[in-house]
Amino acid sequence: MSSNVSQAKPQQNLRVQQWVAVISVFLLLVKIIAYYLTNSVAILTDALESIVNVAAGFIGLYSLYIAAKPADQDHPYGHGKAEFISAAIEGTLIVTAGALIIYKAVKAFFYPEVLSSVDTGILLVALTAVINFIIGQYCIRVGERNQSLALVASGRHLQTDTLSTLGIIAGLVVVYFTNWIWLDSAVALFFGILILYTGYTILMKSVAGIMDKADLLLLNRMVELLNINRRPNWIDLHNLRIIKYGSILHLDCHLTLPWYLNVHEAHVEIDQLASLVRTEFGESLELFVHSDGCLPFSCQICTKEDCQERKKVFEKKVTWTLDNILTDQKHKIT
Repeated sequence: MSSNVSQAKPQQNLRVQQWVAVISVFLLLVKIIAYYLTNSVAILTDALESIVNVAAGFIGLYSLYIAAKPADQDHPYGHGKAEFISAAIEGTLIVTAGALIIYKAVKAFFYPEVLSSVDTGILLVALTAVINFIIGQYCIRVGERNQSLALVASGRHLQTDTLSTLGIIAGLVVVYFTNWIWLDSAVALFFGILILYTGYTILMKSVAGIMDKADLLLLNRMVELLNINRRPNWIDLHNLRIIKYGSILHLDCHLTLPWYLNVHEAHVEIDQLASLVRTEFGESLELFVHSDGCLPFSCQICTKEDCQERKKVFEKKVTWTLDNILTDQKHKIT
């Protein structure tokens, strides 16, 4: 049996990503102007990362457009995987930018550039830092609420860009007052390594999503929820699986119910399970529950007190854990 999928807020994700793409273009132009005025390799570092921001912004925009499409005959589970692909491309771009920044920084140590108008450059990149922080924070908040990996990845990237910009500003302030030109390259090198690591973490997370790697934190929350709110007719639950497609969670499980319940009564129990899970995890859930009738050995773990068909004496309640709820096997007293 399955419940209907209620859409999360894919259109909101799309609108936010549209703003990210547009603002990224503006910030890139500001940083290019700042580099042109100062000739600073640290500001060039910031500008190179902004090029990645622009590319990632439009890639993320397209992925959210695809992910917002409803399930169809060719994609019965929806199009949410597009977000993982987008995040993988973004992670790759960030890694590439980090490597290029490191190359430029090392080269600048041996062939330093003469800096100029550093004070103007500081003001321009400070403006981009403020805008990046505000937009990044909003992306993360909306992305986490709507369970959008692409939007969260964009927000994290923008926040990392903010931190690197602040570091660059600090370095430029020191350069401005001390004329230590080598510090410009040192700052660029440090943040190049930081950007490289950020891209790596985004890339690994997206690959895990594409490969449907189990989300243990999510599974633990689910198991705890089911244990706390367990109903008398839920004799056993096993073969629990959760797959995330963009903002939609697909949950499969086998639920053991009293064998004498009719189809309508069994469906009521499944509806109760669906309602419980949606209350905790939101409406963007697709639930597939296979109902099993209890067998004589189920009596030993069944806590239902008013059962008139009990064949064996109750011995022990089985507490569901990750170890026993994920297996494709009914629980029994061995």
